[in-house]
Amino acid sequence: MSMALIGLVGLAVLVLVHVSVDSFLLKGSVGNAWTVGPRDTPPEAGPMAGRAHRALWNLLETAPAFLALALVAELSGRGGAWTQWGVWLYLGGRAAYLPAYLSGLPWLRTVIWQVATLGIVALLVGVTFVTRS
Repeated sequence: MSMALIGLVGLAVLVLVHVSVDSFLLKGSVGNAWTVGPRDTPPEAGPMAGRAHRALWNLLETAPAFLALALVAELSGRGGAWTQWGVWLYLGGRAAYLPAYLSGLPWLRTVIWQVATLGIVALLVGVTFVTRS
């Protein structure tokens, strides 16, 4: 399996982890009655549930760019080492982002976000400027 495809599988795993953490922390925060009910009113989520939800949405904001660039790298055969670095930086940064966000350490979270974003930039450079690998 190519590095770009490994990245796409890794992204799917990350989304599942984020959605699960978000769901479990929300259920723990608001209780089962709200989560199985009609959800007509917004929940009063606790701080950890709120952080998990914001971390999920942050992942979902960057995922389309990663997804698009990984697909371009795979289909065009472009990227080479840039693709490898981009995938590892993005997945590593995004894997570290959730626990960093949940911990409440703002500077650590920001640095980790920048690492993941650098991964997207590396993929962009790879598919834009590097000829077939």
